[in-house]
Amino acid sequence: MCRGGKSGKERREAACMGSICWPYFDPEYDTLSQRINPPSRVSIDNATCGDCTLVKVDSVNKPGILLEVVQVLTDLDLVISKAYISSDGGWFMDVFHVTDKKGNKVTESKTIEQIEKALGANGSLNTLGLQALQGEYTAFELMGNDRPGLLSEISAVLTQNHCNVAAAEVWTHKTRVACIIYVTDGATSGRVDDPARLADIESQLRNVLRGRNGSAWTSIVTDLTHADRRLHQIMSCASAGGDVDVPEEACHVEVPRPQITVENCNKYSVVNVKCKDRPKLVFDTVYALTEMKCSVFHASVAMDGPYAVQEYYIRHMDGCTLDTEAAKKQVINGLEAAILRRVSDCVSLELSGRDRIGLLSEVTRVLRENGLSVMRAKVTTGGGKAVNVFYVQDTSGNPVDMKTIESLRREMGQNMMFNVKSASDSDRPQQPVRTTKFSFSFGCILEKLLSIMY
Repeated sequence: MCRGGKSGKERREAACMGSICWPYFDPEYDTLSQRINPPSRVSIDNATCGDCTLVKVDSVNKPGILLEVVQVLTDLDLVISKAYISSDGGWFMDVFHVTDKKGNKVTESKTIEQIEKALGANGSLNTLGLQALQGEYTAFELMGNDRPGLLSEISAVLTQNHCNVAAAEVWTHKTRVACIIYVTDGATSGRVDDPARLADIESQLRNVLRGRNGSAWTSIVTDLTHADRRLHQIMSCASAGGDVDVPEEACHVEVPRPQITVENCNKYSVVNVKCKDRPKLVFDTVYALTEMKCSVFHASVAMDGPYAVQEYYIRHMDGCTLDTEAAKKQVINGLEAAILRRVSDCVSLELSGRDRIGLLSEVTRVLRENGLSVMRAKVTTGGGKAVNVFYVQDTSGNPVDMKTIESLRREMGQNMMFNVKSASDSDRPQQPVRTTKFSFSFGCILEKLLSIMY
């Protein structure tokens, strides 16, 4: 087919003279890959490997899709032990080796259905887990200087204002704390909608966070976002506020720093990460790269004993590699911060019991009065039950008495609904509980906590 501004006769004459004709392009060519294949295909393979489930995802490539897929898997409490990622070009192909939190294959039909629904052709990658919260709760985002007993003070403010904590997540890193708290009105069990009341609660929370001379920031959230992503963003703002260079020895917990290198290889910058493995590690590293506007073209994740080894072939979204030392340093710092924010090498205390207004306030008060600092926390409720998980340490720096804790768990655990373990063991619950040296009695604390829960 010939094209141009000539008449039909002139075009025929030109064709006879051997003139070059314009090629014909199908106007639907750009969507050919999507018409041949669905937008996303996911398969769950429990036959290939004897000790894990393979989740295979094929999809048309788009910015941020790797983070969205990893987010779905981690939101379902799946542990990624290996991964092979390729998205160079217009197609995205991933294979993830996953297990449940106990190290078993994923065989539960409901979980498999959730994976297929979330990652399939009609899945909604960004909203998994948010539907249950949207419209039912009022969410507060908080950021300020960390100090012992701060969570107890925050909880007390909410209790005094007749708010029930339905869910919460708290992170601390170096000198800063960030938390997202979902509350309901104690009288109606619905959202707190009165603007004047909300403004008063927010002002009180800001005063608590500010303390005597600290800075603080609070916000009431109307459009809920993914909690882990948002906590990373809040912590990034905190670091930008000036605590990024606080030395590790100034912090309560001494945590081994991850080994991170960046080198250029052909058309990519190669990022290598080696650190102690833990749940959600892949999510945290992929999030950091995505937030720093880095596109991942190829990647692999593997295990080396207790360590995770990750390799990412990246470029900036503008197509450039990391050609300067400043650019490489920025990526290294961003990855290190994202990894360390969720590390809590301390004791994990889980308490479950009947949900009621003021429960979180009472539990955190007992922890504070007995000289324990909450380094990280997660609160969930449902069906009239509350499950509170606290990562705690002694404010004086002494190790917690794990021997007393284990003795109490063995004798009364079935009746009292509590579980205590070292943080490293909680990361891999299928491993035997590790004990440490003892110098701090925990028996009286558990007795008070259990009397509150029941």
